[in-house]
Formats: sequence, structure tokens, C-alpha cells
Amino acid sequence: MSRVSQNPVQIPSNVDIDLSSSEITIKGPLGVLQHKLTSDIKLEINDGVLLVKATNDSKQANAMSGTMRALIANMVQGVVNGFQKKLSLVGVGYRAQTDGYSLNLALGYSHPIVHKMPSGIKAETPSQTEVIIKGIDKQKVGQVAAEIRAYRRPEVYKGKGVRYSDEVIVLKEAKKK
Repeated sequence: MSRVSQNPVQIPSNVDIDLSSSEITIKGPLGVLQHKLTSDIKLEINDGVLLVKATNDSKQANAMSGTMRALIANMVQGVVNGFQKKLSLVGVGYRAQTDGYSLNLALGYSHPIVHKMPSGIKAETPSQTEVIIKGIDKQKVGQVAAEIRAYRRPEVYKGKGVRYSDEVIVLKEAKKK
């Protein structure tokens, strides 16, 4: 059995979980998240604790029980606290600005880059060189941050580009004559 799925998911008092045969719906103070369930797992709710169990001893069921437990724990955390990713823009003239549901980026190209935010994701710019991506869905927040970073990845000689705030770039030494 998966060691991850043996850990129960604690359900806070302000979170409602609705189980159907093929879907789980989690409602919290920040929003609602849904996810489809596979037939390899079964869910049990007892006294504010959710348990994920495999229906059989196959490798697939074992893997899916751990995966679903992690996804459900992230969904509960998302509807209670939310998730965020911080990006920093390093380079001369690199700027970011939010405009409603889009993020305007100046990254050294001849044209500005306009990135539309998907539903449920919000971008903030506390300064011109910082971008904070917020949302309740961990996967969407990470995907949007990765898409923004992909516009100008940090280069290895000077470190210019869009990077995560906790990312460490190992700079290469320049070629010597």
C-alpha cells in the first residue's frame, strides 16, 4: 500500500466535502474545487478526517491512492489558504504591470508581451520587477508561473531573465582569451 495514502487528510471545520461516485467537490472560504475520481480508489470520511484507500492490490491502484491523497490535500489547502508563486524580473528595462485580467511584460523584445490570466488566477505586481501569481488551484498557479518564466528564461552568463524568487542561478564563467 502507498505510504502517502496512509496519512489521513485533516478537514478544517470551514470546508465542505461532497462525494459522488465519480467526483469530489471541496468548498471552502476561497472557492470551490472539483476533481474526477478513478475506480481504483475509495474515499472515507470519519470525524473530520478523509482516508484514501486502494480498492485492490494492483500497482495502479496503489499509485493512484497516493496521488489522489496528495491532490485532495492540496485542494483542501487551496480552498482554505490558497497558493502563490513569486517571480522576479532581472535585467535592465525588464518590467511587469497588471492590467485587469492580463499581465503586461517588457522583457527586452521589440514588442510587449501580454499574458492573459486564466479564470481563478490573479497576478499582482508589488513593484515593477516582481510578479506574484495567486490562486486556489496549485496546478494552475504553477503552470501560469512556468508560462511566464518561459517568455525569458534566466540566461547562464549574466542571470538576466524571469526567475522564481527562491531560484538560484549558477552563473557560468565567461570565455577567456
